[in-house]
Amino acid sequence: MIPKEIEKEIQLRINAAEQEHNVKVLYAVESGSRAWGFASPNSDYDVRFIYAHPKEWYVAVDLEEKRDVIEYPIVDEIDISGWDVRKALRLFRKSNPSFVEWLHSSIVYRDDGVFAAGARELLNSSYSINKGIYHYRSMAKTNYRGYLRKPMVPLKKHFYVLRPLLSILWMEQQGTPAPIEFDKLRVMVRNNAELDDAITALIERKKLALEKEIAPAVPIINEFIVSELDRLEDFQGVELGKSFDNDSLNRLFKQVLI
Repeated sequence: MIPKEIEKEIQLRINAAEQEHNVKVLYAVESGSRAWGFASPNSDYDVRFIYAHPKEWYVAVDLEEKRDVIEYPIVDEIDISGWDVRKALRLFRKSNPSFVEWLHSSIVYRDDGVFAAGARELLNSSYSINKGIYHYRSMAKTNYRGYLRKPMVPLKKHFYVLRPLLSILWMEQQGTPAPIEFDKLRVMVRNNAELDDAITALIERKKLALEKEIAPAVPIINEFIVSELDRLEDFQGVELGKSFDNDSLNRLFKQVLI
């Protein structure tokens, strides 16, 4: 899925980040539309990674004041940034949706064999479906209201609303974190042939379209979106509250420190 020359450049940039910041990259993945399965020909490569400093970096009075992200400007369509492992685990404790999606990415650039595997073991017992649904509802609502209520709309924004809504349906029905691949999520609407056909046509057009292409709104897709947003407006939760065990997170943290 990723051209060899692009993957080689991404590996070089990950190596350079390790050298520049004296860290070890534990896990690196593709996180954007290429991982979701509806990239445009000129979509960026959205590389996200988790890294660890040497142990002594964390033993400091001013730890909370230290920078816990690594960010670089987008160069040649490669957008690369990372989180310190402590930051990642603190967000994981809150069922952070971005981090959970990274754990499910099928495009993996770097994996130490410990960190991501350990985090995935904690997911099913501790991940909050409620928090996931609130997050994806907000994402869908914001993108719909911002982009899809006009006759001509950004083509890709359909998917920035459909994907979170299908993720919610998955979590409601399966009781597990949703996959990030759009093709897997589409099983949620396979029983609606007209909607499914409209989504198929939109995907085929998206594969050929440039990132900012404008197209007419698709009525049947918008009808589905409005119906789901209305249904979710008074969402009250589908589970008892879940929370991560700090001891488990601390054990994983200690496992991966250099």
